[in-house]
Amino acid sequence: MSNYRRAYIPGGCYFFTVVTLNRAPLFCSEERVDLIRQALRKTMAQRPFKIDAMVILPEHLHCIWRLPPGDSDYSSRWREIKKSLSRNISTQTNSRNESLVWQRRFWEHAIRDEEDWSRHVDYIHYNPVKHGLTARPVDWPWSSFRRAVTRGWYDASWGNCEPDGIGEIDCE
Repeated sequence: MSNYRRAYIPGGCYFFTVVTLNRAPLFCSEERVDLIRQALRKTMAQRPFKIDAMVILPEHLHCIWRLPPGDSDYSSRWREIKKSLSRNISTQTNSRNESLVWQRRFWEHAIRDEEDWSRHVDYIHYNPVKHGLTARPVDWPWSSFRRAVTRGWYDASWGNCEPDGIGEIDCE
């Protein structure tokens, strides 16, 4: 039995990593990525939260969420998102009746301050380059990077080399 404890902070801001089972590359097409978007929208409509940054790679995703004041329940949101996606991707289950789409848990980190937030946003947007999927963040189609450029957070040429401060972040 695991003794892992999650940080539940009402109205908190969190960085997440969610991984497919055995790192299967399930999200390699626009259709599959759209299933993630649909699951997020459905869950957000029922249990609101905001997404500051996100990247979807073939076998995992990273994102930063902000929960509403007084609400710390990100776990049930992830449960609903994972269930929704699982139903649309595969009906196979194991002996515990668990879907064969996702790793059992997810990784979360409570964002501590603006510097921590900024480093994790950089990590998210640089991740496709880190994994050799593209040469520049702006070229990865399933990322919030272009939206961040539009908001003035980045120049479109950002990320041609690893940004300072993300080397010590290991969220894979």
